Amino acid sequence: MYAFFWLIDTVLELIIWLLIIAAVFSILLAFNVLDTRNRFVWTVGDFLHRATEPLLAPIRRFLPTLGGIDLSPLVLILLLQFLRIFLATTIAPALR
Repeated sequence: MYAFFWLIDTVLELIIWLLIIAAVFSILLAFNVLDTRNRFVWTVGDFLHRATEPLLAPIRRFLPTLGGIDLSPLVLILLLQFLRIFLATTIAPALR
């Protein structure tokens, strides 16, 4: 059972890193550091959008619009960190 919780924790950590990379990528696109006409850049951006948008869209429905600032990745990262800590301190020790 410990291996199952390790797998869940690892997947949650990978999602957090994916969200951070997508946020940095979108900032670089906004400041024209990256050019989406480049096929590789477009492919990476498309992958990041497809991987993170299903997780971020429900959160965006509840958050107010703040102009050009998107706080949904921050909210999702905080929720995922809460879930990781909850699993590590409450659920996993109870199974030993």
